[in-house]
Amino acid sequence: MIRRSVAVDGVHASYLTAGEESPLVLLLHGTYWSRVWAPVVDRLAEAGLRPVAVDFPGCGRSEGELTLETAAVPALAAWVERFAGALGAEEPLLVAGHDIGGAVAQHLLAAGRLEVARLALVNSVTYDSWPVPGVARFRDPEVVAAITTDELVEARRVAVAKAAARPLTASELEEYLSPWHDLRIGRSWMAIAGAADSRYTLDLLPALRESSAPKLLVWGVDDEFQPVTYAERLAAEVPACTLVRVPDAGHIPMENDPDRVAGALAGFFLS
Repeated sequence: MIRRSVAVDGVHASYLTAGEESPLVLLLHGTYWSRVWAPVVDRLAEAGLRPVAVDFPGCGRSEGELTLETAAVPALAAWVERFAGALGAEEPLLVAGHDIGGAVAQHLLAAGRLEVARLALVNSVTYDSWPVPGVARFRDPEVVAAITTDELVEARRVAVAKAAARPLTASELEEYLSPWHDLRIGRSWMAIAGAADSRYTLDLLPALRESSAPKLLVWGVDDEFQPVTYAERLAAEVPACTLVRVPDAGHIPMENDPDRVAGALAGFFLS
């Protein structure tokens, strides 16, 4: 696994990747960053894929900064389209999304500007499941104006520890938290939180129901942020949709059972 970057709109976008010639799979993050995909990147490459886990602008290791307008799901999806073009990715695309990145992935499929051959959602936001309280409070401009970097890092510390659903080592936790020590990254994260709106997933439902593209849901069943009941409902209502449950796993199942998650994704994208 290596980190690379490519210019999008004149700003460098950072991404984790492995492999070279295999089918490319875009891996999208939400209120975290590309670190959530790190446990499965090498595994996906070994299975015969070329995973690309990108950091949105102003997130993780990417340059730039998001605003409330550019952090909205449709704007992030349009940015991913430009990122795919900068990579030279060929259509039809293979896309996986985690958390709010799942809403972006759904929008890519529904918008139809790029052809998405297969869509995978990993503990994604769906329906009206979001924003969760820890994110929703950042929709309040007074909260955003008053919070300090240290307070934001501490809030993210609590969220990451809960989402991982296993004891993280001190170095793992600090790796997750490292971007948020940068005020620019913190502002971008708060923009994603401020732009979080369940209408983006609710409005996509008609298009998802009409889409015949294969869809996979991979879900940590102990997720307290995005309960598996939402995945079960989506699998029942949307055609060509399969649910893979990951036992004893939370909101970031890649941290709990990377073999199962990578195996499910690789089997789906290579079938």
